[in-house]
Amino acid sequence: MKKSFRNARSIVIAGALGAALAACAGGPGKESTGELLDDSVITTKVKTAIIAEKGIDGTSVSVETNKGRVLLSGYVKSPDQRQRAEGLARQVGGVRQVENKLEVK
Repeated sequence: MKKSFRNARSIVIAGALGAALAACAGGPGKESTGELLDDSVITTKVKTAIIAEKGIDGTSVSVETNKGRVLLSGYVKSPDQRQRAEGLARQVGGVRQVENKLEVK
Protein backbone atom coordinates (compact mmCIF):
# COMPACT_ATOMS: atom_id res chain seq x y z
CA MET A 1 0.00 0.00 0.00
CA LYS A 2 2.77 2.44 0.90
CA LYS A 3 4.63 1.61 -2.31
CA SER A 4 1.63 2.37 -4.56
CA PHE A 5 1.02 5.63 -2.67
CA ARG A 6 4.65 6.65 -3.28
CA ASN A 7 4.34 5.76 -6.96
CA ALA A 8 1.14 7.77 -7.30
CA ARG A 9 2.70 10.68 -5.44
CA SER A 10 5.78 10.53 -7.70
CA ILE A 11 3.58 10.58 -10.79
CA VAL A 12 1.62 13.59 -9.50
CA ILE A 13 4.82 15.47 -8.64
CA ALA A 14 6.37 14.66 -12.03
CA GLY A 15 3.19 15.83 -13.77
CA ALA A 16 3.14 19.09 -11.80
CA LEU A 17 6.80 19.75 -12.59
CA GLY A 18 6.19 19.01 -16.26
CA ALA A 19 3.25 21.40 -16.34
CA ALA A 20 5.28 24.10 -14.60
CA LEU A 21 8.14 23.73 -17.05
CA ALA A 22 5.77 23.76 -20.00
CA ALA A 23 4.25 27.01 -18.73
CA CYS A 24 7.72 28.62 -18.73
CA ALA A 25 8.58 27.46 -22.23
CA GLY A 26 7.86 29.64 -25.21
CA GLY A 27 5.79 28.32 -28.04
CA PRO A 28 5.75 29.39 -31.65
CA GLY A 29 5.59 33.16 -31.59
CA LYS A 30 5.69 33.29 -27.79
CA GLU A 31 8.54 34.23 -25.50
CA SER A 32 9.53 32.06 -22.57
CA THR A 33 9.44 33.50 -19.07
CA GLY A 34 13.24 33.84 -19.19
CA GLU A 35 13.11 35.76 -22.46
CA LEU A 36 10.46 38.11 -21.06
CA LEU A 37 12.64 38.78 -18.02
CA ASP A 38 15.71 39.32 -20.21
CA ASP A 39 13.77 41.75 -22.40
CA SER A 40 12.45 43.69 -19.41
CA VAL A 41 15.99 43.97 -18.00
CA ILE A 42 17.29 45.20 -21.37
CA THR A 43 14.45 47.73 -21.63
CA THR A 44 15.19 49.01 -18.13
CA LYS A 45 18.93 49.31 -18.77
CA VAL A 46 18.43 51.13 -22.08
CA LYS A 47 15.86 53.52 -20.62
CA THR A 48 18.09 54.19 -17.59
CA ALA A 49 21.09 54.91 -19.82
CA ILE A 50 19.08 57.33 -21.95
CA ILE A 51 17.62 59.13 -18.93
CA ALA A 52 21.07 59.40 -17.32
CA GLU A 53 22.59 60.90 -20.48
CA LYS A 54 22.79 64.67 -20.17
CA GLY A 55 21.25 66.51 -23.09
CA ILE A 56 18.65 63.87 -23.95
CA ASP A 57 15.11 64.18 -22.61
CA GLY A 58 14.61 60.51 -21.74
CA THR A 59 10.99 61.09 -20.79
CA SER A 60 10.21 61.65 -24.47
CA VAL A 61 11.83 58.37 -25.54
CA SER A 62 9.97 55.06 -25.47
CA VAL A 63 11.91 51.79 -25.32
CA GLU A 64 10.48 48.38 -26.20
CA THR A 65 12.40 45.11 -26.39
CA ASN A 66 11.42 41.83 -28.04
CA LYS A 67 13.90 38.94 -28.09
CA GLY A 68 16.84 41.31 -27.71
CA ARG A 69 15.64 43.67 -30.45
CA VAL A 70 15.22 47.19 -29.10
CA LEU A 71 12.78 49.69 -30.61
CA LEU A 72 13.35 53.35 -29.80
CA SER A 73 10.45 55.69 -30.51
CA GLY A 74 9.35 59.14 -29.48
CA TYR A 75 10.97 62.54 -29.90
CA VAL A 76 14.38 64.13 -29.42
CA LYS A 77 15.58 67.66 -30.10
CA SER A 78 18.43 67.01 -32.55
CA PRO A 79 19.92 64.42 -34.89
CA ASP A 80 22.87 64.16 -32.46
CA GLN A 81 20.52 63.16 -29.63
CA ARG A 82 18.92 60.58 -31.92
CA GLN A 83 22.32 59.03 -32.68
CA ARG A 84 23.44 59.15 -29.04
CA ALA A 85 20.28 57.37 -27.88
CA GLU A 86 20.84 54.63 -30.45
CA GLY A 87 24.49 54.31 -29.42
CA LEU A 88 23.54 53.97 -25.77
CA ALA A 89 21.04 51.25 -26.62
CA ARG A 90 23.64 49.32 -28.63
CA GLN A 91 26.04 49.35 -25.65
CA VAL A 92 23.63 47.49 -23.35
CA GLY A 93 24.40 43.81 -22.92
CA GLY A 94 21.92 41.46 -24.57
CA VAL A 95 20.88 43.92 -27.28
CA ARG A 96 20.95 42.15 -30.65
CA GLN A 97 19.52 44.89 -32.82
CA VAL A 98 18.32 48.48 -32.47
CA GLU A 99 15.54 49.98 -34.58
CA ASN A 100 15.66 53.75 -34.19
CA LYS A 101 12.31 55.40 -34.91
CA LEU A 102 13.07 58.51 -32.90
CA GLU A 103 11.87 61.69 -34.57
CA VAL A 104 13.66 65.02 -34.36
CA LYS A 105 11.29 67.74 -33.23
